[in-house]
Amino acid sequence: MIIAPKIKGFLCTTAHPAGCEADVMSQIDQIKSGGPIPNVPKRVLVIGASGGYGLATRITSAFGGGAETIGVFFERPALKGRTASPGWYKSAAFSKAADEAGLYAKNFNGDAFSQAMKDAVIDTIKADWGQVDMVVYSLAAPARTLASGETVRSVLKPIGEPFSGATIDFNSRELRRVALAPADEAEIAATVKVMGGEDWEDWIGQLKDQGCLAPGCLTTNYTYLGSEVTFPIYYHGTIGRAKEDLDRAAQALALELSEVNGHARVIVMKGLLTQAASAIPGMSVYLSLLFKAMKAAGTHEGCLEQVDRLFRTQLFSAVQRLDEAGRIRMDDWELKPEIQDYVQSHWGQVTQDNLDELTDFEGYRAAFLNLHGFDFEGVDYACEQEPEVPMAVQDF
Repeated sequence: MIIAPKIKGFLCTTAHPAGCEADVMSQIDQIKSGGPIPNVPKRVLVIGASGGYGLATRITSAFGGGAETIGVFFERPALKGRTASPGWYKSAAFSKAADEAGLYAKNFNGDAFSQAMKDAVIDTIKADWGQVDMVVYSLAAPARTLASGETVRSVLKPIGEPFSGATIDFNSRELRRVALAPADEAEIAATVKVMGGEDWEDWIGQLKDQGCLAPGCLTTNYTYLGSEVTFPIYYHGTIGRAKEDLDRAAQALALELSEVNGHARVIVMKGLLTQAASAIPGMSVYLSLLFKAMKAAGTHEGCLEQVDRLFRTQLFSAVQRLDEAGRIRMDDWELKPEIQDYVQSHWGQVTQDNLDELTDFEGYRAAFLNLHGFDFEGVDYACEQEPEVPMAVQDF
């Protein structure tokens, strides 16, 4: 079948297998071209491994540090003529490349919040590794089913005051105003349950109780804080409350991991287009302006470039760039005064007529298409594709 992007709102309902594979192979080649990365742990568990920072971490660990990896994700295989999800194709491509390179890579597909998933992964760690050296929690999920059977859902809402912002339609390029009412206490609590640090603590606690954390084990969790422009909907909203809970969890885990001489770190990354970010009102305008400014300055990075810089200069270095909360800051280039000055001075000036002049919306749109395997050079999108791509995976 010929596979083309089908965009509805901020969702793309198709993914291109050849494009996703080309994306993964390009990232692998980029990491390898930078040379080996010293001090990378050799047994790495990535929870949320099929896209964004999680996939970039898995690629960087394996092909930059020679690590064995276990990836946990929740992705959809192709079914009845419908394409698989992008994360399925990208995880399949990673697994194929790892196998060809002689690197151990096992995949677990299902609900990372569930006890069944935790049990299966822990059993595999015991059988294959004995212990794990690094646990990366990079999960992005809209809902979580608790042990009680209750399902709670996160919301993207401001707290205290209503929010009004603009979003850009991917197809029409039209700017539309979006208004959101403030979240109530139940919605705030649910968002923290889904996106906060509780499940991160649960994973580490169970791994520790089962004797699966190696001496010196490191665990990390990626976050984004944003700038003053996005604070009303992001850091001062429901998402921000969840981010605050990550800081609480990191402090608790640091104490728990001290028993194995381990460490817990929250890592603040720069603003990038992810599936979650594309749904947040105002972020399309902010990121389009940010891309314009950072590309002009020569400091724009994607997920892989961020993780590569993190691994080579910060995470395994004796001198880390920490803030007052003990977080590693990789958003330093985004927050440079000259970058934020450009964003803030043009924030209220963007219209449909000057979109290309003031912003890099085309770059933003290309990044969105790239998430789904589209718009890559060297891929023949007029060529017939087999949507069913096999992958060795344990399903839960």
